[in-house]
Amino acid sequence: MDIPRIFNITESAHRIHNPITPEKLATLGAVLRLESGSRVLDLGSGSGEMLCTWARDHGILGTGIDMSQLFTEQAKLRAVELGVADQVKFIHGDAAGYISDERVSVAACVGATWIAGGVAGMIELLARSLRTGGIILIGEPYWRQLPPTEEVAKGCLANAISDFLMLPELLASFSRLGYDVVEMVLADQDGWDRYEAAKWLTMRRWLEANLGDELAKEVRAQLISEPERYAAYTREYLGWGVFALMPR
Repeated sequence: MDIPRIFNITESAHRIHNPITPEKLATLGAVLRLESGSRVLDLGSGSGEMLCTWARDHGILGTGIDMSQLFTEQAKLRAVELGVADQVKFIHGDAAGYISDERVSVAACVGATWIAGGVAGMIELLARSLRTGGIILIGEPYWRQLPPTEEVAKGCLANAISDFLMLPELLASFSRLGYDVVEMVLADQDGWDRYEAAKWLTMRRWLEANLGDELAKEVRAQLISEPERYAAYTREYLGWGVFALMPR
């Protein structure tokens, strides 16, 4: 079980696999008013930066599940590096359908709602692990400005304009599902730059070391096309945020 290899290549040097910066990740932990000993579940936990830094800074206890074997191993190493290996655990596996054995204070999926078929399905899944009074965290893209054509949406790597909502509509959709939006931390263009542009140096270094690899042509093509595509489309049209929800 693993994610497509291309993502393990392009994001192998990332600690955070979405457009949020370390500073905004710290802000998110602070605004949630996390208490020492609180349990946090993270579906699609990537390289574990959220759980590891929150364990260090707030004393939380965390469990993360991710399909990438590489990212899971990186998460375990990060926990050791930050001295929190006794507070967090990382499981290599499919997070679809995962329910915590013990109810948690925060149930999160920060950027991988596709695991449960979209936002509504993910919220329903996370709610099954949530204690009374707990918070659900959803990381999700939204349109900063509505793409003028479907081709522009595809330039943002969406299938269609309908894939994402404008920010007010996204917030309203949470309300229609029966949740109060109690906090949000939004990525900015600098966060997008750090997430996307960091891939380019990783790809170049990987190509230098793996010219004969079966994916070398695909990686080379991405390295050539991605800077222009990103600057023309994603950077201008696509937003991203983490939204804190509490059931009514």
